[in-house]
Amino acid sequence: MFRATMRTLLLVAAGALVAAPAVSQEALVLRADRLIVGTEAPVILDAMVVIEGDRIAGVGPAGAIPVPRGAEEIVLDGHTLLPGLFDTHVHLGGIPGDGGDTQKMRETVAHETIYAVAHAKITLESGFTSVRNIGAGNYHDAALRDMVERGIVPGPRIQAATWGVGSTGGHADINGWNPDVPTPGYAMIADGEDALRRAVRYQVKYGADVIKVTASGGVLSQGDAIEDQAYSFEELRAIVETADMLHTPVAAHAHSPAAMNDAIRAGVVSIEHGTLIDDEGIRLAKEHGTFIVPTLYTLDFIIEEGAESGVPEASIQKARDIAVQQRQRLSAAFHAGVKFAYGTDAAVFPHGRNARDFAIMVEEMDISPMEAIRTATMNGAELLGWEEDLGSIENGKLADIIAVEGDPLADIRRLEEVAFVMKGGVIIKRP
Repeated sequence: MFRATMRTLLLVAAGALVAAPAVSQEALVLRADRLIVGTEAPVILDAMVVIEGDRIAGVGPAGAIPVPRGAEEIVLDGHTLLPGLFDTHVHLGGIPGDGGDTQKMRETVAHETIYAVAHAKITLESGFTSVRNIGAGNYHDAALRDMVERGIVPGPRIQAATWGVGSTGGHADINGWNPDVPTPGYAMIADGEDALRRAVRYQVKYGADVIKVTASGGVLSQGDAIEDQAYSFEELRAIVETADMLHTPVAAHAHSPAAMNDAIRAGVVSIEHGTLIDDEGIRLAKEHGTFIVPTLYTLDFIIEEGAESGVPEASIQKARDIAVQQRQRLSAAFHAGVKFAYGTDAAVFPHGRNARDFAIMVEEMDISPMEAIRTATMNGAELLGWEEDLGSIENGKLADIIAVEGDPLADIRRLEEVAFVMKGGVIIKRP
């Protein structure tokens, strides 16, 4: 059971937009049955974490580290402590549906912004204290990032990709409409090296922390094929070179081997999805140190629940066509030593289900629970460049800590029900 504490983040009421400041506390101690550090370090049993302000001041077995005088204690009997999780591929402003065409034509960026505020709170309370929002209508994710940092709305730490860039007729475009009908697209549509350089500069000008390029066709888009390559190597290289000059990483949406292999050669930091990665892609990813962000549960949702959410049959069939290969090829990549960072594509499925990829990794891809967890802790922190402050429960790091009942190393699905969330030393959620 939890012992009483005064250290809380008051979210006022369900759906509240303004977070009241937490009550100041000199020191706080968390105790639990076990602690998963988030690195390759062994599990700590009968664990204790000392938090001072927003930082971790001590970690170890109970009795092995001093408890500050007057510190408040929270005991989580029967629970496991873990670092706050990373989801490195979300769309906070999105909801399940047809992925474009009619949704984008019916709704405005105002809808997306309101969705994003609601989903940020849901995501945080699900245990994901850091996310990379890898594409958003207009610039609402950059605004949301800033509002979260200022404490105006509750949410995870956010890296924003703003619009991203996509090719004419590609996955990020809206296809199949009368050419006289103006369509908004899901990214800044640009073709050719000069236009792409301008597009990158424009994204960074308006707040992008990372550039998202749509390098291949997609599942939910109409009028393209998953195997399509959207940009030439020269175009991809122009994107990366320009972003590099602005100290901004590039992430590439890519399902097809040709698209992802050219994107890796061009220097992207991560391949989003990586569904059909081939042996050459595995070799290149290892050689370049490129992360794969696998987004596994999305295909399950599209196949099992997509129709009732408005996903067209053509997209459902695309998902069916690649589902088996997705597990096989990504499993081969992981076991060959390619670096994985946890990412889900939340928005394709309802936000709050972000932890469902863990079970797929463990049960279908022969990845150990500890390895799966590490993709969402230190690996996620490394991909976002936040490893000095986040990704593990270690002295000096920011106190982003969650707890689940039971032992997720024995049952990885425990991560789907997070009982306790702390971000920066402030308690966000408790039973």
